Formats: sequence, C-alpha cells, structure tokens
Amino acid sequence: MKAAVAENGTVVWAERPIPEPKPGEVRIRVAASAVNRADLVQVAGRYNPPAGATDVLGLECAGTIDAVGEGVDRAVGERVAALLVGGGYAEYVCCPAAHLLNVPDDVDLKYAASLPEVWVTAWLNLMHEGEVTAGERVVLHAGASGVGTAGIQLVTAAGASVWVVVGSQDKIDTCVGLGADGGTNRHHGSWVDDVRAWADGGVNLILDPVGADTVPDGITVLAKRGRLVLIGLLSGRTAEIALGPLLVKRIRLQGSVLRGRSVAEKTALLDPFRTDVWPRLMAGELTGITDSVWPMQDVAKAHERLKTNETVGKLVLSWDA
Repeated sequence: MKAAVAENGTVVWAERPIPEPKPGEVRIRVAASAVNRADLVQVAGRYNPPAGATDVLGLECAGTIDAVGEGVDRAVGERVAALLVGGGYAEYVCCPAAHLLNVPDDVDLKYAASLPEVWVTAWLNLMHEGEVTAGERVVLHAGASGVGTAGIQLVTAAGASVWVVVGSQDKIDTCVGLGADGGTNRHHGSWVDDVRAWADGGVNLILDPVGADTVPDGITVLAKRGRLVLIGLLSGRTAEIALGPLLVKRIRLQGSVLRGRSVAEKTALLDPFRTDVWPRLMAGELTGITDSVWPMQDVAKAHERLKTNETVGKLVLSWDA
C-alpha cells in the first residue's frame, strides 16, 4: 500500500505492507485523514511516534472497516472514524476497535476524518482536565485552529465564556461567530491587557498550545484557583515563570498529551466522548470547521498550508479529492 512517512525533514511516499489487525483491532480502508500540528513536528524530527507505533503519519482517519481481528464484534463495511496513534496517511490502517467512532450514512467521510483528534483533544483538556464549569472565563490560544474552534463550542455549550488569541481580525470574527466573546490579534497589541479588561479578577482556565512565549503571562492573568493546561510547545520548550503567583493564587499548571496515552487510557476517554460529544457532531449540533480539502497525494502541500498559520479549522486529506 501507499503510505506517507517522514524522511530527512520532508514527507515522502513509501510502499508498505498492508497491515493485519491484531486481536481487538480492526483494519480500516482509509477514505480520508486530516493534518495536525503534531504531524509537522514529527516530520521535523522533534516528535517521534510512541514505542511500537507505526512511523506512517496521520493521527485520525475515516473510512470503512476492511477486516476485523479476533474478539472484535464489528462488521466489514461499517463506516467509522478513528483516533490513531499514527498511520492515517495511508490506504489502510489498523487500530483498536475501542477507538472507533461510528459515522452515519448521511455524514461525509471527509468531514468525519477531520474530527477525532481535535475534538477529543479539546474535550479532554477543557472539560476533563480543565474542568470547565458554567460562568467561568476561558482563554484559548490559537483559537481559530481545529482545537480552538472545537473548544469555543464546547466551552460555550457548558455555559462558560471564551476569549481567543489569534493572528488576524478575520480569525477573531470567525471565533466570535462560533460563540467567543471577543479576541486579540497577537500581532497587534497585548493579549494580556485585553484579557484583564475582559475578565476583571482574572480568568479561570487557559488552554495553551504555544508554550514558552505565553505561559509566563498566562500565570499573571489567572484568577485564584485558575488552571493552565499546556498542550503544545510551538514557541519553545523553556520559559522562566514567577513561582509566587502559583502559591498565592493556588494555580494549577498542567501538561497534557493525547497521542502518548495507553490504549486503555484512550479507551476510557473515548467512552464518555462517544456518548457526550460525538452524537452532537454527527447531528450538526456541534460543527467541525474545515479549512480546505486536499488530495492525499498533496500532503506536503497541505503541510505547507498549515505552516502559513493562515488556516481556520482543519486541513483534510482525501483519496478521492
């Protein structure tokens, strides 16, 4: 089968054996996958797959079940999306059956492929780790990203308010259209000043994929018992922070990753996600935002598009685009 892998800092196409499902797994004939920042970092050589995982890129996909392993109560031909540890940029991929999400006949598989990674990430880190409750104020860095646009909808549905930090006024407008109170263009003015004016007394939660450039200021704008969940290191791995506010305000600073969690951990997360969030996505009550759809063969061009930081929502890769 054809599969996209990282080689010397670039994406290349390789021939790989069609994988066979192990006990508890299914094999999916991939219709579509989607691009995540983690893919770019892996290509750059700074994010190796977990031990034992495939080196084929792609953390999510949608398609049809092609084969089932021992002990799996699934049927060949079922339409599914899947959260993957890797392997989505290929014609076939195997994954635990417990990590599948059913896709109704009236939902486009290209759309479904854009949902698992960002929506599980947003739900995990805002609702589970971040413990958002009604009436709270939440700051989302990269608010127009896939995770950000999902997060706006989840937070506002929970009765909390959102402020986004993004790279353009158009992105602010998009986020406001999804339910955010407002936002800061990070290229024009101080997000800290804007957030302080918006949330007198401080914010309750910050979701931060940026890292070094934003964590120190994030600590200063958090309210008592505020939480900062760090999910990325786009601006660097090292920062100097003031420890005093952590003590005085009893702040919780937490790191969180999804890909590196065990099969059992992901299964435990997906069970409530499958009940609480996925049906609303399939029914259109929550909406995944797609920036653009690319032929799977143009994965390198799609990666370049993501590097521009001009995207809103997800970049989808489709075998039939």
